[in-house]
Amino acid sequence: MIKYIDEIPLEGQRVLMRVDCNVPLDVSGEIADDNRIRAVLPSVRHAVETGARLILCAHLGHPKGRRVEKYSLSPVALRLGELIGQEVFMADDCIGPEVDQLKKTLANGQVLLLENLRYYKGETENDPDFAAALASQADVYINDAFAVSHRPHASVVGIPGLVKKCGAGLLMKNELTYYEKAMHTNPARPMVAILGGAKVSTKLGGIKNVIPKVDKIIIGGAMANTFLMAMGQDMGRSLIEPELVDTARSLMNEAEKRGVQFLLPTDCVVAPELSENAPASVVEAGSVPPDQMVLDIGPETTELFCSAVENAGTIVWNGPMGAFEIKPFSRGTMELAHAVGRSSALSIIGGGDTDLAIHLAGETDNVSYMSTGGGAFLHLLEGKELPGIKALEEAC
Repeated sequence: MIKYIDEIPLEGQRVLMRVDCNVPLDVSGEIADDNRIRAVLPSVRHAVETGARLILCAHLGHPKGRRVEKYSLSPVALRLGELIGQEVFMADDCIGPEVDQLKKTLANGQVLLLENLRYYKGETENDPDFAAALASQADVYINDAFAVSHRPHASVVGIPGLVKKCGAGLLMKNELTYYEKAMHTNPARPMVAILGGAKVSTKLGGIKNVIPKVDKIIIGGAMANTFLMAMGQDMGRSLIEPELVDTARSLMNEAEKRGVQFLLPTDCVVAPELSENAPASVVEAGSVPPDQMVLDIGPETTELFCSAVENAGTIVWNGPMGAFEIKPFSRGTMELAHAVGRSSALSIIGGGDTDLAIHLAGETDNVSYMSTGGGAFLHLLEGKELPGIKALEEAC
């Protein structure tokens, strides 16, 4: 049984907390979006207020095992300090004697942020010596980085067995609680899964896993093209995964056998290229011209999909309905976001693109929960155990 941070005595303890602060930076190196930092504030504040000596570890970008200054976590330390109203000390490294000395000098309620974990290959390779160096001086380990908990990295799976007490943070608690509500704890019906994005291959496990659990499945985005091709429809130059056509057909047959509504586009917005000025038009789903590609669901499909969520009890959504970042192809995703926002269902949104769509539609406050982890969310949707959770369960 996993313990959470609010169940563990922290006063005077050196608490090593893995957080996800992989925030986007603008061209000047400033934080463009601090949502990931804000997401860990409840755990950080709890640790500070209960007198922990808090040591945060995180990564930023893809430095590939070497020191790259543009991926320094210094901007994160400054922003976090502003948000919690006190200085966050910044280490020049994440391991080594100087870092260990900094850990020793922390007073109760103070916060130290270690430098980018991925400056070392040992992080992504789950090197036991690197994990041991990170765990040095720590009395308690807390994982509050749901977004990386599907990764078997040193800071996620290597540390738990090396520290006396382990647990999960409040963000992790929220993520797992909402997922359990939606997928395991007698969810409110009808239950609707919305799956979109570019490729069937990235969502295949999720589709297989949700078919026995849901009442309706909505498939949009470019991944719908493979299903439509499996029905014998002509998709022009649209993105297709031909090797998965038979798999798509078997998934639709499985849904039919189980009495699950499997909703696919009936019309779509097409254009010869993906650009703001491309001449877009609406065609029936099976009549895509040979020189055109599908870039959004059409108005008829938008109405169909929005109606499907209208009386839902539970909605789980991962993946947009089209290339919503470009205005001519944004309508389907935006309208569906509004429909989900209007719904009284328990609505759980997962994945960076879907989160962005909800934000752009102005529906952030009208959904029940927005997951912080795209890959980890998909991992759960596929019915897989997260390595980070397994490591905590074994250590606790």
